Amino acid sequence: MRGLSGFTKRNILVFFKDIHSVIFSMLTPIILLMLYMFFLKSNFVSAINAELDGLDSIIKEGDVSKLVNCLLLSGIMGSALITVPYNCLMTLIADRERKVDCDVLATPLKRWQIIAGYFLSATVSSFVMTGGTAAVGILALGGPVAINLSANDMLLLYGTIFLGAVSATVFFMIVVLLFKTQASCGAFFGILSAAAGFVIGAYMPLSQFSAGLRNVCNLFPASNITVMLRNALMGGMLTRIDKDINGIDNGNFVKGIKSVFDFNTKLFDKELSLAGSGIYILCFSAIMALIVAFVYSKTYKKR
Repeated sequence: MRGLSGFTKRNILVFFKDIHSVIFSMLTPIILLMLYMFFLKSNFVSAINAELDGLDSIIKEGDVSKLVNCLLLSGIMGSALITVPYNCLMTLIADRERKVDCDVLATPLKRWQIIAGYFLSATVSSFVMTGGTAAVGILALGGPVAINLSANDMLLLYGTIFLGAVSATVFFMIVVLLFKTQASCGAFFGILSAAAGFVIGAYMPLSQFSAGLRNVCNLFPASNITVMLRNALMGGMLTRIDKDINGIDNGNFVKGIKSVFDFNTKLFDKELSLAGSGIYILCFSAIMALIVAFVYSKTYKKR
């Protein structure tokens, strides 16, 4: 296992030593933050205000702002769980392009250790960066107490981040093998960065898309992961607001918010619970893992 841990550590260091790679891996979250500052926040606030329906005097303006900020943070983390693992796996392409993989194959490392080394390094890097982003974001919002995050919410949040890191990494391990050079891999990353925010509903709620497009987006684990992150971050705030309303609206405000901003994944006219989304992601990841095992066993044959 020393060989596996050493190879994994090497891949992680290669990623984090390249500061440009680290910055570009957070390109979509940075773009999302900029868009939020200029116009997304006002759009989201307007959407929430439309659901108030005479509750303006009960629901504090600060609470609406916190809800919108939590929406932003869930979008940032969801997009990071797409771009970071992909960018980390570009190390694999760089190794193949520079024939470093030939040197790796000449070592006592077994094929499964090589495959696992790339997988673990991308998963760890993604979890560390996204988890760190979550911590910074929560502190910027005033800490867990300010946005009503319970211990269970924190466990759900970081458990979801880990699940998202695993599912994205195992999927992108197949995608990166389609490219032979870092240039082509980088070009696809540009497309991925542009599309990521739309796929997970960070720029616009998926509820505003057509049924067909929504189904396509929700097939990707990333959109399910973002829904779970949204529940973890905003669930406590919505529960507190519902208590403040004290049943005056029969729970319609919270129901409206959850409907507009997709608190449950809708796939082919069927609404998945959080547990259902988790099971879907696990099944998807298991299938991708089997494909990875088959494809990489052919790619990294001992020469």
